[in-house]
Amino acid sequence: MPRRNYEQQQVSDEDRIFVRSLVIHEDAAVLAFDKPSGLPVQTRNPDDRTLDRLMAAFAKSNGKRPRLVHRLDAQTSGVIVAAKTQPAAAALSAAFAGRDVAKTYLALATGPAFDKAEGEIDAPLARHRPKPELELMRAARPGDDAQSALTRWRVLASAGAVHLVQLEPQTGRMHQLRAHLSIVGRPILGDPYYGGQPTLLGQPIPRLMLHAWKLDLPHPSGERLALKSQAPKDFLAVASVAGLNMALTTD
Repeated sequence: MPRRNYEQQQVSDEDRIFVRSLVIHEDAAVLAFDKPSGLPVQTRNPDDRTLDRLMAAFAKSNGKRPRLVHRLDAQTSGVIVAAKTQPAAAALSAAFAGRDVAKTYLALATGPAFDKAEGEIDAPLARHRPKPELELMRAARPGDDAQSALTRWRVLASAGAVHLVQLEPQTGRMHQLRAHLSIVGRPILGDPYYGGQPTLLGQPIPRLMLHAWKLDLPHPSGERLALKSQAPKDFLAVASVAGLNMALTTD
């Protein structure tokens, strides 16, 4: 993830309290957060309220601050990790690049029933711009600069045409989970760019129903670190409307 020149920026007391309330793990090398939906990780505008900018709340006396080592879409909630030292940042970045990190997501998707309990979506993706200011992913077409993309999925529960799906991306493409579920005809609820429904049974969907549930990664110390974020209230509320509320008691 590109480094921003934020060392001289300050955060308000309100933002300091807010970002510290998101911490789910902290040690000498690693910080982990339970990011809420709607908080962007980074934007092009350095004055935006982003998680990256809020890292100033953890700055050392010399101005050095933790570095986020991966991303989540702004509307995706859940676990995200930062490194507190340069060696930790190098180790964690290498782990993400080398696919030594196991990521598990929860999604609420709609569409026809799955014909089996689990499987894989192996569909190369390519970037495209439906509008000059909007970059998305689509199933790769002849002539596209295709990127291999593999997602493992498992259906945890279904209620009619709504499904609680566990997703494990094996590659790290932009919008991979959103694009893959759309490609197989089961877009994520609340996804305006990949065909997700904006309402369910007459109730508005407040945001993209995608949650970064678990993260298992090598700690810079040599051991592995397992992190987990419980599904947030807005996700549980939509699951309840769908009749899937009991399914989220699973570990």
